[in-house]
Amino acid sequence: MDDLEKAILIIFDESGTVTSVLKSQAVAFCQQIKDSPSICSICIERLCFSKLVQVQFWCLQCLHEVLRSRYSGMSTEEKNFVRKSVFSMACYETLDNTNSVKVLDGPPYVRNKLAQILVTLIYFEYPSIWSSVFLDFIPNLSKGGVVIDMFCRVLNALDDELISQDYPRTTEEGAIAGKIKDAMRQQCVGQIVHAWYEIVSLYKNSDSELCAFVLDTMRRYISWIEIGLIANNTFLPLLFELMLIEGLPDQLRCAASGCVLAVVSKRMDPQAKLTLLQNLQMSRVFGLVAGDGDSEFVSGLVSLLTGYASELLDCSKNLNSGDLKRASVDLLNEVLPSVFYKMKNCEIDTTFSTVQFLSGYVATMKTPSPLSENQLFHVGQILEVIRMQIRYDPVYRDNLDVLDKVGKEEEDRMVDHRKDLLVLLRNVGRVAPDVTQIFIRNSLSSAVGSSLDINVEEVEAALSLFYAYGESLSEEAMKTGSGILRELVPMLLSTKFPCHSNRLVALVYLDTITRYMKFVLENNQYIPLVLAAFLDDRGIHHSKVKVSRRASYLFMRVVKLLKSKLVPFIETILQSLHDTVSQFTSMDYASKELSGSEDGSHIFEAIGLLIGMEDVPLEKQSEYLASLLTPLCQQVEILIASSRVQNSEDSQSKVANIQQIIMAINALSKGFSERLVTASRPAIGLMFKQTLDVLLQILVIFPKVETLRSKVTAFIHRMVETLGSSVFPYLPKALEQLLAESEPKELLGLLVLLNQLICKFSTSVQGILENVYPVIAGRIFSILPRDTIPSGPGSNTEEIRELQELQRTFYTFLHVMATHDLSSVFRSPKSQVYLDPMMQLLLFTSCNYKDLVVRKACVQIFVRLIKDWCTRPEKVPGFQTFVIEAFATNCCLYSVLDKSFEFRDANTVALFAEIVLAQKVMYEKIGNDFLINFVSKGFLAAHCPQDLAEQYCQKLQGNDMKSLKSFYQSLIENLRRQQNGSLVFR
Repeated sequence: MDDLEKAILIIFDESGTVTSVLKSQAVAFCQQIKDSPSICSICIERLCFSKLVQVQFWCLQCLHEVLRSRYSGMSTEEKNFVRKSVFSMACYETLDNTNSVKVLDGPPYVRNKLAQILVTLIYFEYPSIWSSVFLDFIPNLSKGGVVIDMFCRVLNALDDELISQDYPRTTEEGAIAGKIKDAMRQQCVGQIVHAWYEIVSLYKNSDSELCAFVLDTMRRYISWIEIGLIANNTFLPLLFELMLIEGLPDQLRCAASGCVLAVVSKRMDPQAKLTLLQNLQMSRVFGLVAGDGDSEFVSGLVSLLTGYASELLDCSKNLNSGDLKRASVDLLNEVLPSVFYKMKNCEIDTTFSTVQFLSGYVATMKTPSPLSENQLFHVGQILEVIRMQIRYDPVYRDNLDVLDKVGKEEEDRMVDHRKDLLVLLRNVGRVAPDVTQIFIRNSLSSAVGSSLDINVEEVEAALSLFYAYGESLSEEAMKTGSGILRELVPMLLSTKFPCHSNRLVALVYLDTITRYMKFVLENNQYIPLVLAAFLDDRGIHHSKVKVSRRASYLFMRVVKLLKSKLVPFIETILQSLHDTVSQFTSMDYASKELSGSEDGSHIFEAIGLLIGMEDVPLEKQSEYLASLLTPLCQQVEILIASSRVQNSEDSQSKVANIQQIIMAINALSKGFSERLVTASRPAIGLMFKQTLDVLLQILVIFPKVETLRSKVTAFIHRMVETLGSSVFPYLPKALEQLLAESEPKELLGLLVLLNQLICKFSTSVQGILENVYPVIAGRIFSILPRDTIPSGPGSNTEEIRELQELQRTFYTFLHVMATHDLSSVFRSPKSQVYLDPMMQLLLFTSCNYKDLVVRKACVQIFVRLIKDWCTRPEKVPGFQTFVIEAFATNCCLYSVLDKSFEFRDANTVALFAEIVLAQKVMYEKIGNDFLINFVSKGFLAAHCPQDLAEQYCQKLQGNDMKSLKSFYQSLIENLRRQQNGSLVFR
C-alpha cells in the first residue's frame, strides 16, 4: 500500500480514531495528486490493481471531476486512453493480462460512479466523436448479469443527468439531450429495445431482480422512444405475462406494470391514444386488484389502473366523435370498479394522480343534464373512497387521544392527507347534494350502531365528512336545511356516541355543531339540544381539558350568533357553568398549560354576552354580574394581601392565578356595551369601576411582573371602551403605575393605551397628557438614537426589534396628538424642553425614514403644527423659522430630488401628495417669507431655471392642488436631469 492509498483510506475513515490534523494532511496530499497533469493515468492504473473500494471510488470520482472540468483541455491521446480504459471496465474486461481486479465486482456506488463517467463522455462525445458507444455495448451484454447491470446503470445515469424532465436543465443541456435522443432514435434504440426483450425473456425465471432492473430502465425511455417498439404483439404479451403469473416476485411484476403505465401515459393524439388503450385489453388485470393491498405489485397496479382511467377520461373529453367518446366512456366504466375497490382498501398516495383523477371525473358531471345511473353509482363509490381514506388507523388511537409526540405527528399527517380528499368531497356535494347527504346520514347511522372498540375512527370520519360538506352549502341552504339537513342536524344534536370521551371525536362533533348553527338560528326548537351538547360531558364538561377549552370557545361563538334567543335559558346555563367558572380561577387550573387563544377564558366572554344584553332585567343582570365579579375581586384582594409576604415559588403560582382572574373579568366585560353601563344602567358601570379599582392595585404590588402589567393594561383598554368618559377618575393612578417602568416594551404598551384614549376622547384628555407627555418624551428621547436604529446583518435582535416598534408607535402617538387638536400639549411649560428634539426627530424621519408610510405621517404632523402654530403672534418662538429654513428645503425639496424617491411607487406618490400639501399650507400660513426663501435659496441651490421657479410661484398661489402637484413632480424630474452632482442631496 503506497502513500496515496493510505491517504485515501484516512480520508474515508469513519472509525473516529483518525485525528482531524491527520485527515487534513491526507486531504491536502490527495489534492496535490489530483492537480497533477498525469492524474488520469494515475487513477486508471490504481483501478487496474487496487482491490480497496475506497481507492476505487476515489479514483473514479477524481476521473469524473477531471472530465467535467478539464475535458476541453485534454489531448486527443489522453481522451482516447480514458475512453478505452473506462469502456473496458464497464464491459467487465481487464486492461492487461497481469491483473484480476475488475471494477464491476465492486459495490453499487462504485458502479454508479463508473456509469457517471461514461455519461460524461457521452455528453461530450456522442454522436460526433464516439458514435458507436451504445452499439459497442450491446454485444458485451452476452457476458451476463454483471454487464447487463452496468448497461442499465449507464442508461439510468444518462436519464438522471441529461434526459429526464423531472430536473431543471440549462438551455445547453436541453440542446445536448435533444441531440443525443435524436441520434439514439436513428441509430440504436431498436437494438436496445430488442436487447431488453431478450434479457427479460431469458432471465425472468432465473434472475427476477435483474429483469426488474432492466424493466425499470426501459420505463424511463418509453416516454420518448417510438411507442411501436414496445406497444406491439411481441413486447406487450411479455409484460402482461409477467404481471399475470402469480408465482413471480412482486418486484418484477411491479416493474412490468410500471412499463405498461409508461405506455398508457405516452403523449399522443386522442384518437391514436384510444386505439392504443383498446388494444391493451387491460381488463385481464382487473381481477388482480383483489390481492394483498400492502404488496408492492398491487400498489403499482393501482397506479397503472388509475393512470389508465385518467387517460380514458382525457380521451372522452378531447374526442369529438360521439362513437369514440362512447367507446372511451365504456372502457372507463369497465375499469372504475377496480379503481374504486383498491382506493377503498389500500392507502392512496395523494401526491400521485389518484385524487386528481377523481376530481377530474367529478368535474365532467357539472352539466345541466341529470346524472346517469352509472354516474350516481360512481358518486357513491367516490364518497366511500373518501370515507375510507380519511379514517385514522386504530393503531394510533391512544396516541391521538392523549396527543403525545406520535399522536401529534399522525394528526399533522392526516390533516395534510385529507386536504385534497375533502376538496373532492365538496365538489361531489355540489354535483350530487342529495346523494352526498344520504351517504353522510348512513355513515353517521352506521358509526353510531357500530361496536365501541371500532367506532372511534368510524365516528370521527363520518363527522369529518359532515363538517367538510358544510363548506359546499350556501347560506340559504344552511338556514333552510335543504335536502335531508333537517333530519341530519337534529340527529347530530341528539346523539351521544359511545366513544364521545375520545378527544378527536369530541372536537369534530363540537366543530360540526358550530358549523350548522345557522340552521338552529332559523329553527329555535333545537336550542335546548345545542345547549345540552355544549354544557354536558360532550362539551364544556368533557373530561379532557383541550376539549373543554375548545368547547368554551365554540360556545362563545354560538352565544354571539343566538344572543337574545338564549335569554330564557340564562338561569340554566349559569347553573350548569358554575363549577367551570370556579375551576377556571383555581390554582390548579391556572397551572395547566394554556393552548394559544383557547385558554378557557371564552366561557366568561360567553357569559358576559348572555347577561350583558338589555333583554335581561336590571335586577337579574346585577345579581348575575355580582355573583361573578364579587368572588373574583375577593380572590384578587386575598392574593394581593398574601403577596406582601414574599415567597418566590408561592408568588409564581399567585401570579398565574391573578392572571387567570384578570383574563376572566376582561372576557366577561366584553358582553357589556358602553351605552348600557353608562346611560341606561349605571349601577352595572359602578360594578366595573369597583373591579377596576381592585385590579389597579396589582400594578402597585407587582410593578415588575410583565405578564400582569400587560393583562391589567388590556383590562384598562377594555374599560375605556366599556365605561367611556367615566373611566377618567381611574386613569391618573393607572398611568402613574404604568409610567413606573421605562423599558421599551412597557413604554410601547403605554403609548398604545394613550392612543386609544386620544382617539376616543380627543381634547378631553388634554390635562392627563400635559402630565404624562413630558415623562414619556424624556424617556423615549433618552432611549431612541438621534438618527437611525441599526439595520442589516446582526441587527435582527429582540432589543433592536423592540426599539423599532417603540419608534413607530411613538410616531403614531405624535400623529394622533397633532391630528386631535392636542398640539398645545407639546408647548406646555413642562414639555417645552422636548420641542427641539421632537422637531429634529420629525425632520430627520420625514426626509430619510425607510418606511414611507411613517414618513408621510411625520409630514402630516408638520402640516398640522404649521396650521396650529404659524399665527400672529407666534405661539412657538423660532418654529416658523425652523419650518422655512429646515423643513421646507430639506423635506419638501432635497428629499424628493433624491433618486431613491421613486414616483412609480404608490406609497411614494401618497407621501409626495402630503409634501405638496405642506407647501400649500406653508404659503397660506406664512406667505412670502416661506416662498421667497424656498425659491431664492432652495431652488437656486438645485439650479432651478428662472422660468420654472416663476411657474411654481404661480401654481402655488393658485387654487388647483392637482395642477400644483403635477407641475411640482415634473419640476423635480427636470431638476434631477439637470443636476450634475453639484448638489449633494441629504
